Amino acid sequence: MELFGIEIDATFIAFVAFAAFFGILIYLKVPAMIMKSLDDRSASIAKELHDARRLREEAEALLADYKSKAAAADAEAKAIVDAAKEQAAAVAEETRASMTAAIKRREQQAEDRIAAAEAKAAAEVRAAAAEEAIAAAERLIRERMNDSAQAALVEEGVGELKRKFG
Repeated sequence: MELFGIEIDATFIAFVAFAAFFGILIYLKVPAMIMKSLDDRSASIAKELHDARRLREEAEALLADYKSKAAAADAEAKAIVDAAKEQAAAVAEETRASMTAAIKRREQQAEDRIAAAEAKAAAEVRAAAAEEAIAAAERLIRERMNDSAQAALVEEGVGELKRKFG
């Protein structure tokens, strides 16, 4: 079909419909709405990127802070362990010294007890020997002492007194 010298066919109708569609879109300001929507979406994405960068920087700062705190805690723990080792060594040395002193005291006490027991035994032996000697002397004196020997001893004692005092 032809109208005003233009042949109207399906291609022409599709072209007119296409042009009318774009005309209606432009008249209704759809491209501006699409651009505004894209701009809003772009601004939203930019804000999210900015927030993500800020959060990443905060996270990196926190990580660095925690790493420094962890290093400080490790150093403090090492210092505590070293101090504990030194203290344990000092306590062990002190214990060793006190045990050595206690052993020496006990050895000395044992030696003193042994010496005291030896002295007591020697004294008991001397006392027993002295008692036996006294008993033997007493028996001998009784056996050999008679009246004339007693009189001679008395006269000898008196003579001795005269010499010393007289």
